[in-house]
Amino acid sequence: MTTQYKCHKCGLKYELDTPAFRCECGGLFDLEKPEFEFSRDHIIQEEWSLFRYIEALPFEQGSKVWKEISMGEGVTPILPLDPGMADVWVKLDYAMPTLSFKDRGAVVLIAKAKELGSKKVIQDSSGNAGTSIAAYASRAGIECEIFVPEATSVKKIKQISAYGAKVHIVNGSREDTAEAALRAAEKGDAFYASHVYNPFFYEGTKTFAYEIYEQLKGAIPDSVFLPLGNGTLVLGCYYGFRELHHLNLIKKMPRIIAVQAETCAPIYEAFIRGEQSIKEVVNTGTLAEGIAIANPLRGKQVLEAIQATAGEIIIAPEKQILDAKKALAGKGFYVETTTAATFAGFYSVYKSENRESFGKVLIPLCGAGLKNEE
Repeated sequence: MTTQYKCHKCGLKYELDTPAFRCECGGLFDLEKPEFEFSRDHIIQEEWSLFRYIEALPFEQGSKVWKEISMGEGVTPILPLDPGMADVWVKLDYAMPTLSFKDRGAVVLIAKAKELGSKKVIQDSSGNAGTSIAAYASRAGIECEIFVPEATSVKKIKQISAYGAKVHIVNGSREDTAEAALRAAEKGDAFYASHVYNPFFYEGTKTFAYEIYEQLKGAIPDSVFLPLGNGTLVLGCYYGFRELHHLNLIKKMPRIIAVQAETCAPIYEAFIRGEQSIKEVVNTGTLAEGIAIANPLRGKQVLEAIQATAGEIIIAPEKQILDAKKALAGKGFYVETTTAATFAGFYSVYKSENRESFGKVLIPLCGAGLKNEE
């Protein structure tokens, strides 16, 4: 599948081997992909990883590099949240090699970097994306440097280091961390494996939608509740379902209900104001560190994706996050706090509004609880 980078802002196209990680106008790259065919017959039934959908992923025809890198990520279970809530289902995306859904994007991005001949990658992260990139870079034999904010969980930092990556702990915010990584990437001696800048990451997270399509035999849920920080899963989910709809494999798009942290919710604030531009906010602190993004660079794209599904954006009440985490543990699911925030948002509207309006609901369990327990 021959692809190019295309600037979302001005439309200028770049070849994939460009050292640039954004357009000369400052815009972020999307992928310009050819039309492709895909159906259930294209699923590789004997492949037990997300690469069972390789025919829908942007690799060169016949490329096998992913076989050296995959660790069986994806194909995660879908099951009821609770026997008494027949219309609410969860997808166990923490059942991944590094215990986070970010493995979906990381394995595709690193496999593509390997295919392009990259020897070194740089990335910035609040933790989970960093652990994923570090793990797959190690497996691919690619040198790796990860920049993390000082507030990152000690366990996540230890996990990144265990994979052999060089960890740079940045004194400051998530935004300060991104700036430090950008300065390093601008030196031009490494592939910037950013889950925000590089659109190949979203090609990985879109497999979340492909799996739902396959596992539920096309019976797509009416609503999906997703965490929203930079929009890694929201955009991937939207792209996946949009492709499936375009291919006439599903009859409808699910509504995307995105959940932001109460104390750091720039896209939510634009949504409720009815505006299309996202204004940077001040992160005043939240338990949901994984979605505490004060200035989401793809915020406008995220907003457009949610609106295209007739979806909405809600907030996770900060005081209800730990209660949600405890409630999930009571059902057998031990999740990290950011995942609990998604459920805090879900519970707040599911209990107070007409639950029938959400129809059949699916929610991912994105990260395991052990990742942020000291």
